[in-house]
Amino acid sequence: MSLFVSPKEYFAEIVQEGLRQRRLVEFPRVEAYLVDLLQHYMDARNLFESEHDEQGQRRPQTLAEMYMTAVHLEDTARGEMLKKLGDRSLYISGFFGDSLSRKIVDIDYYAQMGGAAYRDLAEFTEDEMLAKVYRTFSRRFIDYVDVLTYISQSTLVQSNESLLRLYDRYLKTGSELAREKLVEKGILTISLEQAKKARQF
Repeated sequence: MSLFVSPKEYFAEIVQEGLRQRRLVEFPRVEAYLVDLLQHYMDARNLFESEHDEQGQRRPQTLAEMYMTAVHLEDTARGEMLKKLGDRSLYISGFFGDSLSRKIVDIDYYAQMGGAAYRDLAEFTEDEMLAKVYRTFSRRFIDYVDVLTYISQSTLVQSNESLLRLYDRYLKTGSELAREKLVEKGILTISLEQAKKARQF
């Protein structure tokens, strides 16, 4: 038994648990995609971008703007924009659905835009297995929102401070509070020195 559970291993476990709780039996590529999604948004900068890009151009801000921008881009750029739109819609709906219900733009809007993005991705991606993942999310978007909502409500991932940042804080400062939170969530079962050594590999 490993003394150290990496964020990826941790997310793999909670995704499997979320799928079991929602009674969804899926092929491994769907599970792997959800694990990657959770890892990506551990860093809040991936969720909240600056208003302008490096060239000073205004980035599309709303989901509708992102979609309309994407359909006019070349294949690679279009795919990247649609993936960002689909993934962001899925993650926000799952982790911040309660707050969306109090806004003019509700979860139905996110489901429509996210579902459309995944549908379009499935149509032109050359990887058939990945296309199958996108079709799955497009057709059953709300089911996977429920999986992420379950994960959000049962783990530390919904915290403002991501697990990765919490772990890095522990390594850099030896914070007892950070250590206690990591231990509580089963992420850390080793000493600070052991964790630092593990980080080097």
